[in-house]
Amino acid sequence: MKKVERINILMRYINNRAHFTISEIMREFNISRSTAIRDIREIEAMGMPLVAEVGRDGGYFVMNNSVLPTVRFTDNEIKALFIAFMATRNLQLPYLKSRHSLAEKLLGLLSQNQQDDLVLLNQILLFEGTNPYNPDLLDLSDLPHPMLEQLIRILLKDCYLAVSVEEGRRTTSYAIYLLRLYREKSAWQIEGFDLEENKRRIIPVDHLTDVKPYSGKTRISKKKIVEQLGKQEEASNLVLELGPKAIAQFKKYHPLNITISYTNPYQTTAILKTFIHVHHPDELAEITNWLLFLGGDIKVREIPKEVAEGVQARVEVLEKKSSH
Repeated sequence: MKKVERINILMRYINNRAHFTISEIMREFNISRSTAIRDIREIEAMGMPLVAEVGRDGGYFVMNNSVLPTVRFTDNEIKALFIAFMATRNLQLPYLKSRHSLAEKLLGLLSQNQQDDLVLLNQILLFEGTNPYNPDLLDLSDLPHPMLEQLIRILLKDCYLAVSVEEGRRTTSYAIYLLRLYREKSAWQIEGFDLEENKRRIIPVDHLTDVKPYSGKTRISKKKIVEQLGKQEEASNLVLELGPKAIAQFKKYHPLNITISYTNPYQTTAILKTFIHVHHPDELAEITNWLLFLGGDIKVREIPKEVAEGVQARVEVLEKKSSH
């Protein structure tokens, strides 16, 4: 680790503790005693008010009302931030207007040489959705659904929500416990537990008409929610092992109520578990076509007889067409 990186991390480490010792710094950063002392003196010279305590159990503590000194970025860290801004410019992220002012502040902290590097990067790097004739870091692009930021503000206080959702020509209200908020296929989705019907529910954020904290008395604990969902998942009748090619197809398209769990750190293998209503013709036809879309890079652990027969029939039809 370079010295400037270590100093930055060390300042944050110190600022988050009421008390620390040289020995703790040596163990945490795997450095010698002399290096730890030199780093601490350099941090003091930057303006962090440290007070030394003498004695057997002595150490240092940060004076009250201290403020963490300005963080110093390395050239590579600045490029990483800039490229992250570029790559996510057209993804309809929340707090996009705040990100605009953040970018201006970041650019204002940089030297002329660093700014020149970023201008060059801005000219040669183009990401999906970027207008090649106007690639400007400070441009505001597509704003997300106005409910997204309101939803996040409420979530920071309470995950129990009362949401109103536009479904066709009518509006339906749900009481949910939000499990996660995620972006998929260019749209934000709520994965929640329906507190009244006791089941998992996927709600597109674009369909929200209102969201507010849930005021009802039915508040199931998160532990019980996870237990209930676990029992429901045990009732899955379609279980597949996906290889890298099938995972790539899954990312291109999959029904909103189906998710996968990666089984290795490289996300090249995964398990898919879901329940198929074989007596619903529309759902049966959809899942049959989708399994064919996934391709041959799958291994079937469990599959309903009706689905297997549907896939086999479709394969036979396709083979006949290809033979003519």
